[in-house]
Amino acid sequence: MKLTQAMQDFILHWGDMGAKWGTNRSVAQVHALLHISPDPLTAEEISETLGLARSNVSTAVKELQGWKLVKVSRQLGDRRDHFTSVRDMFDLVNVVIEGRREREFAPTLEAMQDLMKATEGDNTPKAVRQRMVETLETMEMFDSWYRDVAKLPRRVQMGALKLGSRIARFLPGSD
Repeated sequence: MKLTQAMQDFILHWGDMGAKWGTNRSVAQVHALLHISPDPLTAEEISETLGLARSNVSTAVKELQGWKLVKVSRQLGDRRDHFTSVRDMFDLVNVVIEGRREREFAPTLEAMQDLMKATEGDNTPKAVRQRMVETLETMEMFDSWYRDVAKLPRRVQMGALKLGSRIARFLPGSD
């Protein structure tokens, strides 16, 4: 695949952002290439296009598959795997958000619930315990909200997103 300057800049920026998102630069660059590629690519094509070692590409693709961001397909007469990113942006964002919830937010929520049980009957100062309770309750509220919204049909989610902050005029106390 021949990359234009804009395509290279997109891939480089996505790679830089990957480091901030907690993944390695080459993994994010592989994802960026697959995201903008109109057709599925083989590991060899990815390697050649990005100038990455074939082993780096294999590792990156496996990691991206584990996150459900990349899918593999086969083509008749070709024994190689062909890779593509989740094509629909709404689906892609949902996969990322749900993945981060499962890997980061849910374990923290569970740890906070366990910590609260541990403070029962110990010497944790009342003010500290109250702060922990407030933290847990707020986290549970956001998690419950997210799970409720995630169950809504896509068209309803899109409507709410498009409505944005204007939704406040329908809520009590938003004068």
